[in-house]
Formats: sequence, C-alpha cells, structure tokens
Amino acid sequence: MTASLSLSQARRIALAAQGLAKVRPAGSVTSRAVGRTFAQLQLVQIDSVNVVARSHYLPFFSRLGNYDPLILQSMASRNPRKMMEYWAHEASFIRPEHFQDLLVWQKRAWVGAHGLDPAVRQDMEDRILDALTVGRPMTASELTVKLGHDEDPERDNWGWNWNIVKRVLEHLFEEGRISAASRTSQFERKYALTSRVIPHVTPSAVDAEASLDRLMEAAAQAHGIGTVRCFSDYFRTPLKAGAGSVQRLVRAGRLEPVVVRGWDRETYKHVDAKLPRQAAGRALLSPFDSLVFERRRLEELFGFHYRIEIYTPAAKRRFGYYVLPFLLRDAIVARVDLKADRASGQLLARSAFGEMNAPVDTAVELAQELRLMATWLGLQEVVVWPVGDLAGALSEAVAKGHAAPEECVQPGSPLRGEPGNVALVSPVD
Repeated sequence: MTASLSLSQARRIALAAQGLAKVRPAGSVTSRAVGRTFAQLQLVQIDSVNVVARSHYLPFFSRLGNYDPLILQSMASRNPRKMMEYWAHEASFIRPEHFQDLLVWQKRAWVGAHGLDPAVRQDMEDRILDALTVGRPMTASELTVKLGHDEDPERDNWGWNWNIVKRVLEHLFEEGRISAASRTSQFERKYALTSRVIPHVTPSAVDAEASLDRLMEAAAQAHGIGTVRCFSDYFRTPLKAGAGSVQRLVRAGRLEPVVVRGWDRETYKHVDAKLPRQAAGRALLSPFDSLVFERRRLEELFGFHYRIEIYTPAAKRRFGYYVLPFLLRDAIVARVDLKADRASGQLLARSAFGEMNAPVDTAVELAQELRLMATWLGLQEVVVWPVGDLAGALSEAVAKGHAAPEECVQPGSPLRGEPGNVALVSPVD
C-alpha cells in the first residue's frame, strides 16, 4: 500500500534530509561535522557573488552556525580530497565519488573551446597539458604568461571575454582531464591534472544507467522526498532518463512511491529518509542553497515564491538585490536583503519582509540569526534599514539585543576579524 503523507510530514522529511530540522549543535564546529554536512548535501553550488560571503560558505553556516571556512578550503585543496569542483547543479563542489558519473551526464557545449579552430585548440591543449604535467597548479593568467601567449580578448561576449588559454582550460575542465586544485584569494581556479587532484579515482568505463542511478539516488537522499523533476534537477541530469532511473530505484527498493495530500504529481521517498516528530531549526538560506534549488518544489513544500533579483534592474526589484529566505522551524517565514559592509563593520539588512501567517516570534528569531551571522563574518553591528513590512519589528528586536544561546566564537576564520560581542543597533534616521 502506498504511504500517504501530509504536507507537514513532507516538509519535515525534506528538512531532515537537508540537515535543517534540528537545533544547531552547541560548542565548536569540528571538521568532522562539516564533512558530515557535506556528505549529507552531496554538493554545494559555487557562485562568484560575494555580497555576504562566498555562496558555498553559506550552506554550512545555515546548518552548523559559527564554523571556520578554512575547513572547507582544506577539504577542497588537500589530498585525499573530500570535495572537488565540477559541473553539477551549475558549477559546484561535489563529492569525488560522483565525478566519473557526472562526466557521463554533464554536457555543457557552451563552455570552453567551442568554436575554436580544431588545430589551434589541439595545439593549445598540448601546451597546457605539458605545462601542468611538469609544473605546479596554475591559474589561467599564470598559464597565459608561462606559455608566452599574447592575445587581445574579445569585448563583445558579456560576462566572459576569455582568451584562448582560458577557453581551452575550461574545455579540458569540462572533459575531466584537468581539475581545480584550489582557489586563490581572488577566487581564481588553480588548475592541475585531474590525476593529481584525485589520484585515488582510477578512470574506467562507466555503465550509463548505473551511473545515473547513483546520481539520482544521491539526489533522493539529499531531498528525502520529491518528484522525478526534483531529483533530476539536483545534479542537472536529463529528465526523461531520470524517470527511468527512478523506476529502477523503486524496483531495487531504494525509493518508494508516496502520496502527499494536496499534490498532483507522482512523488517518491528515499527508504532511508527520516521523519522527525517536529522541525526545530532556524536558518538564513543562501539564494543558492540546495533547499531552494527547484523553485516549484519550494513553492509546493513551503508556499514560498522565490526569485533571485540580482539581474533585475533596481527599480523593478520587489524585495532587494541579495535576498535570503529565513527558515524558522518548519516554515519559511521571512526574507531579508543582506549585505556585509566590511569597511564599516556592519551587516546591513537592507529590507525585511514577513510571509503571510509568519509566527509572532519571527522578528526576534531573525534578529538572533543576524547576530550570529555578524559574529561569524567578523562584523560589529547589525543595521536594519526601514524597508519592508518586517523592518520595524526587526529593528526593535535588534535594538533589544536578543542573544541566541548557541552562539560562540571560533577564531581563525578568514571571514572574521577580532572575535567579540556584536553590538546590535537600529538605523539612525
């Protein structure tokens, strides 16, 4: 008999699978805890936007609180690596065991050396691979100098304008022949041969169906519950092939069909998914957090309509430039436009909007979360601008200085300055 679940139960399954159902652990956050969180998420999306912090740092803060991002740098840059870069749900840090499976299913023809003369491309490939075989990991600019390449890059290709070295590097990266050994402080990739980045992974022929099944099951574990579309979207694998994979996983006993009351789509739950009796978490979620990847899923689960407005002209934005949803217990109850103003030492809440039926403690809980984020970022103040229907209550809660009991300071993070108490203030008119 197919199990029938309420929407509340489906929410709690999804939150538990994403590591967002529990109160954060007290005390210092260990590298083991960060590793467990990454294993649970399977991937974190990378984005160059740094309005608050690099996007791949934020999901760990959401789930663990005040942790040291140097742990992530170590996981991604030292052998044996616990995470590596590749295409998944956009550019992402992935678990190395998924790398060969993603090579089969990630096809991004618009990246890299598309359109180059084949002879030019082959010559540049050979020169790059020779340089990386005998030398240290290098950025695209370092390799350009190393190879003595001189080129006036195009200026009409918005957002990219790569020279031939960079285009061929991205092509080799897409093919899996080279990888990112680390990132510079300017967030540039330092490229190396993949065999040096993950020497324990031996290239081998991979069965395409089995490969997809592994990715789809990993996505189902990360989601806990969802549709074929949800699971396919997680690693950006093809939807039609994903439908066949789900049926194979059902037959293998790894997924089970369920009915979520009020939903009209076929839904599946991973057999290991947990259903907690209640959800007690609290988190500000990055616009690139895996809980909010699939917008239809987000709206069906939480009744929360969300769009990133970074590329929307300022006059047409509804909520702000870099808006983070605020999760409280089992609901997304507010959204806040944040900016870390490092020059002034302030975390700016440039707007704050509550959702319909947000609980009465929303402003107080959000103030506590902002204080924790400011501490993590090494900022001294939280400043609330008078924009949005929640701004007044949030400003008052901030001014009262409510403190969250789990807050603690961990020194050594590149994101923070001298640790200490954070003064919570309301804006001056």
